[in-house]
Amino acid sequence: MKREKIKDYKMIIHIQSSLNNTIVTGTDIHGKVFFWSSGQTYGLRRTTPYAALIATINVILRIKKKRTKFVKVIIRGIGSGRDISLRTISRSGVPFRFVFDTTFMPHNGCRPPKRRRL
Repeated sequence: MKREKIKDYKMIIHIQSSLNNTIVTGTDIHGKVFFWSSGQTYGLRRTTPYAALIATINVILRIKKKRTKFVKVIIRGIGSGRDISLRTISRSGVPFRFVFDTTFMPHNGCRPPKRRRL
């Protein structure tokens, strides 16, 4: 039997934090999803930072099994789970190089309604 080579992966962690839920996804550089997690999958209240913490820990444990060289972190959204997720990744010992914030920013906002005529 041939012995399989152990690959050193370069992974990307996507954190999508909305006001209702925080979804943490682990992908490779090409965008292929290896694993994902959210607070809802563990029966927690989705809006809490604790649910984001549990979801991030579960993704990090799977990333450590893959023996990654380094990790990029991409954060999107304004929810309460984004800060705790980033803190959890930095304290976990996973070597990460980049943190990108791709939250959408409105340029000029919505068009105001037409003036009322009396």
